[in-house]
Amino acid sequence: MSREQKIAETFVELADTLVADFDVIDFLQQLTVRCRDIFAVTDVAVLLAYPGPELYSPAPCDPSPTLAAVLDLALREGPALDAYRTAGIVSPGNLANAPATWREFTVRARESGYTYASAVPLRLRQETVGSLLLLRATDSPLPADDLAMAQAFADAATIGLLHARTLKTADTVNEQLHAALHSRISIEQAKGFLAAHRNTSLDEAFATMRGHARRHRLLLTAVARHIVDTGDLPLPPAASPDRHAAGGPAND
Repeated sequence: MSREQKIAETFVELADTLVADFDVIDFLQQLTVRCRDIFAVTDVAVLLAYPGPELYSPAPCDPSPTLAAVLDLALREGPALDAYRTAGIVSPGNLANAPATWREFTVRARESGYTYASAVPLRLRQETVGSLLLLRATDSPLPADDLAMAQAFADAATIGLLHARTLKTADTVNEQLHAALHSRISIEQAKGFLAAHRNTSLDEAFATMRGHARRHRLLLTAVARHIVDTGDLPLPPAASPDRHAAGGPAND
C-alpha cells in the first residue's frame, strides 16, 4: 500500500466515530499505530487532558519500558505538555538543544535513545483536549510536511472525539476515556500474549485483536482482557455456548 493510500485510510478511520459501538480506546490506539507507520517515528503517544485538567497517557503504540519512562515525565514537562498548553506545534530540533525547562524530560529521553521530540495539539477551535507526542531515534528531525500531516491527523482525531461526546452521552465517553489509562496495560499485555501464542509480531497481533473486536462488535478492552485471562481471542457472541443451547446461530 502506498503512503498516500495509508494517509487516506487514516482520515477515513478518524472520521469513523459516528457509530453506536464507538470504542475510544481502539480509536486512540489506531491513531498511534498509523502515525508510527506513516511518519517513520520511533514511538508515538497520545496525551489527554479530557476529561479533567491533568494530562494522562491512554494510548502509546509500543509497550517498551523506555517509552513508559519518558511518558511519566512528558506528563509534567516537555513538548507534549507545551503543545497542549499553547495549542501550537512544538518542534525544537535536536534534544541536545532542548529548552532548559525540559531538563528532566530531555535527560530521560536521551538516555532512552531518542534524539528528536515533537508534539502537536489535539485541538478544535478554542478547545484543546491533549496532544500527540512524536519521538525519533534518528539523525534527522521529523520533516516539516510530516509534522503538518500529524497536526491534520490530530485535528481530525479531536473532531472525532468531540463528535462522539456530542452524539453519545457525555458520561459514556468520559467513562471510556477514564478507563483508557488502565485499559492500555491490558491491551499491551494481550498483544504480547497473542503474538507469542501465534508466533507473530506485536503489530500483527494488535491488528488481529482490532479486527476481531470490530467484526464481532466487541470492545477492544474486552477482547484484550479475555486474551490476558485465556491466552486467545474470545468466541464471537453468536458462537457462545449459551447461544448454541438456546438454538441461536452457530456460524462466525
